[in-house]
Amino acid sequence: MPQPKQLPREVRAAGVLTAVQGLVGLGFAIALVVRAFQADHAVGVLGEAAYFVVLGGGVLAAGVGLVRGRHWARTPSIVVQLLLLGVAWYAYGPSGQQLYGALLGIYVVVVIVLLFTNPVRRWALGVDENDE
Repeated sequence: MPQPKQLPREVRAAGVLTAVQGLVGLGFAIALVVRAFQADHAVGVLGEAAYFVVLGGGVLAAGVGLVRGRHWARTPSIVVQLLLLGVAWYAYGPSGQQLYGALLGIYVVVVIVLLFTNPVRRWALGVDENDE
């Protein structure tokens, strides 16, 4: 019985980094809920927190999917990184937060590079899988 090819470590690394982004999104949602109980406009802040729970949960799911070796998780992770690259650009330029923008940009580029390495591309396309 042929053994399946082992998951490239770049996939797991990208998955962990993407999962961290999802956890940060969920943490931000928790901070918004705490803030909602201290503000007069709690309904709007709670709606924003729910939005970030959905987004953070989706990003976390994609990260966990990559760590577990699920092929479907690569594309959502790439889309998230491309969107966050725009956020990094905005933080660096128009917002005037060069340090945060540069750090986020480096983080995102590392994940993108990991997701486009040759072993990950071969894994995503199933090139190395044995036919039964």
